[in-house]
Amino acid sequence: MTGAISPWHLLIVVLIFLLFFGSKRMPDAARSLGRSMRIFKSEVSQMSGENSSAGQAAPEAQAQQPVQPQQLPPAQPPAAPAAAPQPNDQHKA
Repeated sequence: MTGAISPWHLLIVVLIFLLFFGSKRMPDAARSLGRSMRIFKSEVSQMSGENSSAGQAAPEAQAQQPVQPQQLPPAQPPAAPAAAPQPNDQHKA
């Protein structure tokens, strides 16, 4: 049973969270985690829906449009190095 998570392990993790964050912050943290999970699930399902519809339409679109080579932006010359600061003679006594 090496590597298995037992109820004691979960209890210890919960106690550590309570010590670090306090009991007042835990409901807010759980609520935020729930919202994040809902958003994540909706985004994943939306992406999988787009991929399945794009996978069916892609062969038709590729057959109709020729592939254009990708154009790179024109190269810019490297910036000139900054001039070294000149020593100030004002601070000499």
